[in-house]
Amino acid sequence: MSRICQNLQAVRGAIAQAAQAASRQPDSIRLLAVSKTFGPAAVLEAVRAGQTAFGENYLQEALDKMAAVGAALQLERLPAPEWHFIGPIQSNKTRLIAEHFDWVHTVEREKIASRLSAQRPQHLAPLNICLQVNISGESSKSGAAPEQVAALAHAVAAMPRLRLRGLMAIPEPAPDFDSQRRSFGRLRQLFEDLNAQGCALDMLSIGMSADMAAAIAEGATIVRVGSAIFGQRTYES
Repeated sequence: MSRICQNLQAVRGAIAQAAQAASRQPDSIRLLAVSKTFGPAAVLEAVRAGQTAFGENYLQEALDKMAAVGAALQLERLPAPEWHFIGPIQSNKTRLIAEHFDWVHTVEREKIASRLSAQRPQHLAPLNICLQVNISGESSKSGAAPEQVAALAHAVAAMPRLRLRGLMAIPEPAPDFDSQRRSFGRLRQLFEDLNAQGCALDMLSIGMSADMAAAIAEGATIVRVGSAIFGQRTYES
């Protein structure tokens, strides 16, 4: 069994354990494998081990990887995975994101959503959207302020070629399980408030390796895990 396959099994086991502790079904939580900085070979190894969804932060790296992975899977007659864009979005990148991704987790401005809507090709399914919320109010973090999210959600929900699915956040690091839960709990409350206003959200994209159990306890439906699957990242200097 390959290392990535073993790691995936371990991460799935941790998700199942956290779900059980929260009285939830493990299959209600989707694992998003964060493959940024890892090449097509690592993604293919994960696909062969049953992983179906991958998150990418850097657009050009992602496009090159998607092409290589798609060509290899075609030869193997395996279905293409789902691709999620989870990095910051600049206006000049929206067309390529709209054309190539299945999900976007980092919409924080109406302008960006409007561009994605206008540029999503008609022959593709609507682009799944999560709104990024700066739930901890950190000046260094991206995301809409919590008080701005309702107006943004209603605007995005009305845009053609987009499907508003939920909220995403990366809270500031917290030292223990209860503190982590409180941060995620604020986002869950916002999620519930929006649904009470008729937004019909079904996805909470929260939790990474260090705080996954707390996120699952607070209702995470997508957890984003990278190095625990692929190994430590090395960034080009």
